Amino acid sequence: MTKSRLLSLSILSGLLLTPAWYGFGTGLILLLAFIPLLFVEDFLYENKSEHRPHKSFLYAFITFFIWNICATWWLWNATIAGMFLAVMINSTLMSLIFWLAHITRRNTSSGTGNFAIIAFWLVYEHFYMNGEINWPWLNLGNGFANDILFIQWYEYTGTFGGTFWVLLVNILAFNLIKHFIHYRTLKNKIIQTSILISVILIPLIFSLIRFSTYKEKHDPKEIVVLQPNIDPYGAKFGGMEMERQMEILLRQADSLGTPGTDYFVAPETFINDNIWEENLYSNQSMQSVYDFVRVKYPASHFIVGLTYYKLYPAGQERSRTARQFPGSDDWYDMYNAAAQIDTSMVEQVYIKSKLVIGVETMPYPEYLGFLRKLTVKLGGTFRSNGYQEFRENLYSRDDSTGIAPVICYESIFGEFITDYLKEDAGFIFVITNDGWWGDTPGHRQHQSYSRIRAIETRRSVARSANTGISSLIDQKGQVLQRTNYWEPDALRGELNVNDKLTFYTRHGDYIARIAYFFSLLIVLYTITSILISRKK
Repeated sequence: MTKSRLLSLSILSGLLLTPAWYGFGTGLILLLAFIPLLFVEDFLYENKSEHRPHKSFLYAFITFFIWNICATWWLWNATIAGMFLAVMINSTLMSLIFWLAHITRRNTSSGTGNFAIIAFWLVYEHFYMNGEINWPWLNLGNGFANDILFIQWYEYTGTFGGTFWVLLVNILAFNLIKHFIHYRTLKNKIIQTSILISVILIPLIFSLIRFSTYKEKHDPKEIVVLQPNIDPYGAKFGGMEMERQMEILLRQADSLGTPGTDYFVAPETFINDNIWEENLYSNQSMQSVYDFVRVKYPASHFIVGLTYYKLYPAGQERSRTARQFPGSDDWYDMYNAAAQIDTSMVEQVYIKSKLVIGVETMPYPEYLGFLRKLTVKLGGTFRSNGYQEFRENLYSRDDSTGIAPVICYESIFGEFITDYLKEDAGFIFVITNDGWWGDTPGHRQHQSYSRIRAIETRRSVARSANTGISSLIDQKGQVLQRTNYWEPDALRGELNVNDKLTFYTRHGDYIARIAYFFSLLIVLYTITSILISRKK
């Protein structure tokens, strides 16, 4: 096989991996997207005396760079450096996994090498999702976000079930295609062909049956979702007075509110005017919301995103994310938070815990702290928002209905979301601000991930996006209502509460944790094989 053919196959895999992250595509294409790259790896394996192992990394990097740049180029609109780092780190890590699996195959067997691709990839996705540096946007299981008819079984497996499915089908299909190319027949591969067909069809058939038979328990709440559409690059943070922004929001809420409205849902960081811990209702903007609820909709609860602060007076123990007031011995933390306002005047605040790398948090400050003075001298900052370690719901004062207040980036972390539900959350409310990326696939991809969360947890989702897509999503992941991008709008509808825990909610990312065990066995087996071969 020529270099140009190897290069073409690598490019083809990258292109095939991309459409699943676009509205015109389908995740089903992922079931064959790796096959061209597997042919490249197989050629390098079959001719290993002529090709060093590093070539598997280089060809894989071509595939994964194309996929990453084509699927997440829109990060450019928010941060050029961030897009470059996300694409390079993702592509490198994915290629490293492919290279490690190739090394395993070279030193053990083809069967072990194929198994290694699945196990190592699952470990990579899980580890990368839970590290301080994380960007799990392109986890393979996320590629089915717009194919809810086919992934109703995510309530048992989460997205790692989708990742496992993609890799297994690709490997089985590759081996059959390779056999057919060599022998021009599948006569002796009836069992393998039957297994492949079963692996593809059983999840699809199960999902279609589950979709048609799943019934929500009738326990509706009336919800009004708000999309004020205030430009995050201009008016939102300083270009428009907070009083004027509140006027827009409350007028929008009043346009759809009824005496039976249970919840109003407003976007992430909508209120950003000096709100300090334990002084929630003394803030003018929060008081405006309270007066709106008290006078017009006393039976309702108003969920709103805010920037929130905590003071550490001089000498008091402080968090590792605290910042010092210039010219003072006092310190403070800044939080991206969500609060519930109702007539009880009980302060309920949740602080965002999954922070955006480079924007809301600087990873590994204990190791990178030496950069603090340097960045300050250069006119920049070295800082992180504060966060809380545990999930915390917002509860109704009337019937104790729990709301999972998921803030922006948090909505792409499946197991993370299940922690809210274990504390009796009956709904998921996603509040976000997706205008940073412009009118690109970014805000549409982010919206689609909320559909996966609905299926995994069987929770209705209300999504409020300042400048993205706001929506009401049922427990099967169906979008019941949605807004358009960059249009001020509001939605009113009923969503059902659910208090039952799915298998995935109870057990989380168990598939990935199993993969850690098998990966360790594979690594030990590979090392042993290498040592034995060297002794010979």
